[in-house]
Amino acid sequence: MSKSDFPPEEFDDRLVRVRQAMANAGLDWLLLFHPVSIHWLTGSDAKGYQAFQCLLVPAAGVAPIMFTRLSEQAEILDDALTGELVCWGGPEPEDPLAAFAILARRLGLPAARVGMEVPAFYLHPHHYLAIKALLGDALVAEPSSLVHDLKLRKSARELVLIRKAAAIADLTVEALVGALRPGHSELEVTAAIYQALLAAGGGQPVTPVNLVSGPRAGFSHGAPTERRLEPGDFGNAEYCVPYRRYSVSIGRQFAIGRPSARMLQLYDVARRASDAAIAAIRAGVPATVPHEAAKRVIAEAGLDHARVHISGYGVAPGFPPASGEPIHLFGGSPYRLEAGMVLSVCPPVFLGEERLGARLVDNVLVTETGAERLCRASRDLIVV
Repeated sequence: MSKSDFPPEEFDDRLVRVRQAMANAGLDWLLLFHPVSIHWLTGSDAKGYQAFQCLLVPAAGVAPIMFTRLSEQAEILDDALTGELVCWGGPEPEDPLAAFAILARRLGLPAARVGMEVPAFYLHPHHYLAIKALLGDALVAEPSSLVHDLKLRKSARELVLIRKAAAIADLTVEALVGALRPGHSELEVTAAIYQALLAAGGGQPVTPVNLVSGPRAGFSHGAPTERRLEPGDFGNAEYCVPYRRYSVSIGRQFAIGRPSARMLQLYDVARRASDAAIAAIRAGVPATVPHEAAKRVIAEAGLDHARVHISGYGVAPGFPPASGEPIHLFGGSPYRLEAGMVLSVCPPVFLGEERLGARLVDNVLVTETGAERLCRASRDLIVV
C-alpha cells in the first residue's frame, strides 16, 4: 500500500470529510494513532505503529503533520502523502514524548481544542497519560471512531482492491483442499495456504492462520501445530487474505475421511446460521439484525451455548494484530448497515467439551437490496 494506490483526489476527499467531522465536533486538531487511520489519510504502510507515531490533523490550513521515528523517514517520504514530517530517535535513544511535546507546543495545541484517538493496541497507557498531562484542558474529546466510521463505506477503488483480495482467497482455498491429506501436519497445510497467498500477489496476513484438527477442533482460534492429520479428524481453517492491506477473511470446515453424524450436524448449523445472517444483510438494516438471524438458527438447534464470539464484523485494511472495524454484528451494536460496507460473516458453533467446532467465514459487500458474497470458493464441507 502506498500513496500511488489511490488518486490524489481520493486522499483529498478523505481529508475533507475528516475535517468536516472535526468541525462538527468543534475540534481544532485531531491526533491519530491508529495505523489504519494514518494509512487511510496518507497511504503510509510504514511500521511506525511498533513505536510511538502520530498524525496531527489541523482543522484547516496546512496538510497533516506526521510524527514518527527516524527509521521510517525514507519510506514515508517515498510512499505517503503528508505535509511536514517530524522524526524522533535515531542512532541514540530519545524519549518520543519529549520530542512530541516540543512539536505540540510549537503548533499551539495546549491552547487549542484537541481530540485524539485512543486505539486499543497502538497507544501505550504511559504515552496516553503523558499526552493528557501535556494538553490539559485543551484535550476536549477522544473520538476514537471518528475516522473509522468515515471509512466504513468503501470507495470504488477500495472495492477493486478488496475484490482482488477475494480472488486470491479463492486460490488459497484450492491450496487448502490440496494440502489436506492424512500425514500432513497442520503447519504443512498452513504453509500451502501462505505459499498460494503470497505467490498470487497477496500481502502478509495481519493475523496468524487459525487451523485446528482432531482433538483441537473445539478451539475457535487455535494456531497450527506439528500435529499430523489422521482419518476421522474434523477441523477448521480460518485466516485473513490481504491485498495492499485491503483484506478479506475466509474460513472453511474439513473432515479427513467420513464425517460423523455430529460433525455433519455442527457443519449444517454453522452453514445455516451463516446463510441466515447473509440473507438479513442489506442497506438500512441495524447491525443487530443479521446477528439475531444467526443466533436464532443456532439456538433452535440447542447450541446457543456454543456461540463463543460475535456473528460478524466490518473489515478494514489490516495492520497487526487485527483487521476489524468498529462495526460488529452483535447484540447492542449501535450501527446501521449502509451500501458499500464490507462485512465478515462468521457465526460460530464451538464445543470445547466435545472437542468439536464449526465455522464458515465469508465476506460480503452490503448493497441496497442485499449482500454480495465476495469469495467464490465452495462453502461445502471439505471431505478428504
